[in-house]
Amino acid sequence: MDDQAIIGIDVGTTKICTLVGRLNAPGQFQILGVGIEPAQGLRKGVVVDLEAATQAIARSVDKAERTSGVEILSALVSLAGSGVSSQNSSGVVGISGRVIEENDVSRAIDSARAVAIPHNREIVHVVQRGFTIDGQEGIRMPIGMHGYRLEVETHIITASAASMENLRQSIAAAGVDVSQFVLNPLASAEVVLKETERQMGVVVVDIGGGTTDLAIYVDGDVWYTAVITVGGNHITSDLAQILHLPNSQAEEIKIQHGNADLEVIDPKQFFNIRPFGEEHPVRISHQEVVEIINARVVEIFDLIGQEIKRSGYDGLLPAGIVLTGGSSELPGMRTIANQVLGVPIRISKPEKLLGMTDQLLSPAYSTSVGLLHWETLMRDVTPTRRINRVQNVPHISSINWDGLLNWMRRLLP
Repeated sequence: MDDQAIIGIDVGTTKICTLVGRLNAPGQFQILGVGIEPAQGLRKGVVVDLEAATQAIARSVDKAERTSGVEILSALVSLAGSGVSSQNSSGVVGISGRVIEENDVSRAIDSARAVAIPHNREIVHVVQRGFTIDGQEGIRMPIGMHGYRLEVETHIITASAASMENLRQSIAAAGVDVSQFVLNPLASAEVVLKETERQMGVVVVDIGGGTTDLAIYVDGDVWYTAVITVGGNHITSDLAQILHLPNSQAEEIKIQHGNADLEVIDPKQFFNIRPFGEEHPVRISHQEVVEIINARVVEIFDLIGQEIKRSGYDGLLPAGIVLTGGSSELPGMRTIANQVLGVPIRISKPEKLLGMTDQLLSPAYSTSVGLLHWETLMRDVTPTRRINRVQNVPHISSINWDGLLNWMRRLLP
């Protein structure tokens, strides 16, 4: 395996995307290999058929290996699904008035991790949201400061242990070790968010096929995460059921004629479909199709709005919402999102890519490219090995401060 190669496997409900890349310059990747396969054996981000999922992953990995010439032994893997949840926790440790070192930060975060987690759940990420030293809040980087009492506020993301193990087994059966799971919207955020948005307050919303994943950033840190089990596949399903069509034909109609905005549709426009039980094509109005799509899209953004209100940060998001994911490409999505949520909306996709980028310059691949960015955050802290736990922070005398600051401001597995 090429030590300079960075590998990510985005396991989605509709596609499996394996990327092999190399960092050419800060924030700029050369894509060495791409393996994209239709997903099988997954539903709403969860493995439902182990063998089918394994075969799809193996085909994706094989394509990436052949196009890159790199043997893939381990990779970062995206994670979504209804089994993902989160909670807040704080940890406190004594310092005795001396200089705070990385081991003290590790102890504080370990203290925060010591919360009651059900036996059927597994911790995916522990997000530090800020430190307090002797009652002084808002400390960004406590290492090197003096104090007697160090407190950390964290956001803990957990997932169903069974779901994670099933996904881990599928990937292992394809010959790849999982170096780390990364929650979908957090990977996407590394690609689509600007630093100003992170600081001001923003929501990244990744609308995929089976799920809609969101993460709220305030003051540069992750403050809330959620997974909504509704996505673009539900739009296709609505079209298929209401118009009595096969899913494949419904998906084709969504791609060719789909729009979420009723205001831009000509009610006099028609096209032909072939429903079940009909020997000849049937004319249908474009407006009827868009009405079906619009109803589901409005519901998706209503659910997003409810989740934002549930977080308690709905009044702290001046940067609004950044949409990404394959379903965000549907025409009219930005307009409907703005109407329903009443905040600034923009749609974002990966940029600054070189090499095999023909298919990747699309919101559908934000998570895939985001996994490569995530790996570089780990390597910025310790170039010789991956970070898997807080305790692996290098000794203070050799710390890459810029890398460590970026790392601490994101989240740790």
